[in-house]
Amino acid sequence: MKVMPIRYVRDVAASEHFYAALGLALEQRSRTGGWAEMGGAGGLVALHATDGTSSAQPPTHVELCFVVDGPLEELAARLEQHGIAHDGIVDESFGRFLAVTDPDGLVVQVNEHDPSLYT
Repeated sequence: MKVMPIRYVRDVAASEHFYAALGLALEQRSRTGGWAEMGGAGGLVALHATDGTSSAQPPTHVELCFVVDGPLEELAARLEQHGIAHDGIVDESFGRFLAVTDPDGLVVQVNEHDPSLYT
């Protein structure tokens, strides 16, 4: 089984460009252009605990996040080459991440995990 989140977008072509810059590859596109599948190396569903307080996301919130295989600096440079702004690289307790906004205004997080920080 393969995880396939569905991201509803206003402009499929603009979103294809954005997600290709993130590192996904076009796998399939409908003849009408109303559907495209962008693939990566694999996927998973992450579960994040929340108590629903104002400082945490509510239990119904879903976030689109990717885990990069290489250094975030390479992704940041690729995004910049494609004219896509990002918020910079941030250190966290799990490693580092970069946030970028897609053409419809959805903030997408890209993580660079450091497994040694988990234990």
